[in-house]
Amino acid sequence: MAAQSKLAEMALNCSCYEYHHPWTSSCACAAAGMMLSQTPPALRTYVTVYALALIMRRRIPSLKDLGRTAAGILQSSAFLSMNGGLFVFAVCMLRRLFGGFYLWTVAWLPSFLASFACIAFERPERRAPLAMYVANEGIEALWNMLEARGLVRSIPNGQVLIMGLSVTALMYLYRVGLHKTVAKDATFKALGLIVGKEEEGPLKTPVVATSQSSRQAALNFRCISSYLQLYDRLLNAKHPSCPHKRGCAPYALLGGLKPFLGGVSLSVGLKLLLNITKIFQFKMQWRKQIFNKGSLQLGLALGIFSLLFKTTSCSLRHSFGYDNALFAIPAGLIGSIGLLRFPNTTVALYLMWKALQLFYNWGSAEGKLPEVPNFAMIMYAFFTAVLFHAAILEARALRPSYYKFLMKISGNRISRFNVKPFEAYGLKSQDQINYVIKKLRIDMTSPFPFYALTV
Repeated sequence: MAAQSKLAEMALNCSCYEYHHPWTSSCACAAAGMMLSQTPPALRTYVTVYALALIMRRRIPSLKDLGRTAAGILQSSAFLSMNGGLFVFAVCMLRRLFGGFYLWTVAWLPSFLASFACIAFERPERRAPLAMYVANEGIEALWNMLEARGLVRSIPNGQVLIMGLSVTALMYLYRVGLHKTVAKDATFKALGLIVGKEEEGPLKTPVVATSQSSRQAALNFRCISSYLQLYDRLLNAKHPSCPHKRGCAPYALLGGLKPFLGGVSLSVGLKLLLNITKIFQFKMQWRKQIFNKGSLQLGLALGIFSLLFKTTSCSLRHSFGYDNALFAIPAGLIGSIGLLRFPNTTVALYLMWKALQLFYNWGSAEGKLPEVPNFAMIMYAFFTAVLFHAAILEARALRPSYYKFLMKISGNRISRFNVKPFEAYGLKSQDQINYVIKKLRIDMTSPFPFYALTV
């Protein structure tokens, strides 16, 4: 107990100089150094983002477009650069305000305050996508932290379950036709490419009463012509309520083939783009990188989903005698079997947050859910705070790629914070940081971060 009390006293009495900027005694220099180190990566990031946005318009930009793009790059870069600087400033100010460090003031609260202030400088139309991005990373880090404490437990293919439920929810909105009104989003363009425009709502086909009285003549399979008639029936069989023009069988089969080819092409194209340097250097390992089963997984997932979705939808229309947007629910759940071929956590969480956002927009438009002022800003600040807390105190909970991003954007500062005084919290923070540094092979040979501004 005495040892634990001593550790708690060390955490409380730790100065911001000892913890946050041991390379400089000046809080102002520490905040300025963080901001300077973030500026070049922020500019590079947003030049790429805005340049891609211009290219995707598929037209020659005017001088007005270029001016808006330049202003957007500067505004977004300023937002990202200030985030880290204000975080350092907030850590120092809160330490002086409360007289010491507590678990929630080490990283979470200063990051929340800094992020909420900075997101106000970002363009309003970019706040929601940024909130979705950090929520995607943050919910995974939060789950890992809870799992490390034994409060939750992962299940096999849990990400596929999340992905399947989310896609099913989005498909219901797509079939109802809300993607054209209160739930407008670019995600539905991708869904339209996968399942086709025929399944798009609102439903245009009138309700058709079930009629089982008209039966086709029985086939005599002793004649070759009967097999030809059977083939013709399978090829052209279509319920009047089905929204497609061709028969249900070719509609489902071709509907599965097109997404399969598109998914394979996308996978191969991305791999070629990421290895373009190796290709020009003639160092590309074609068999290992391209001609393998991994290149087929996305295509198989999309193709099987579309095939099963369309097959189930047509079967339900044949069975009930009419079309209904609710058919998207069983069709989406059955089609989700195909997603087992592509168990991607990032995609699953993105679809989950997108479905929650669009259903919230629907509920808000119907007056059934209250509108929360500045919800995107609060969401961004909350999950950014979770990510900063994880990076500093529970580094193993953070996705490795995001930890590398934080190291790059902070000028190699995150892993240099002295967290030994916070051993009283029982998180073994320094051991976690050492583990991540070793695993990611982060270069720690230099005693100072970028723009240390030692004073």
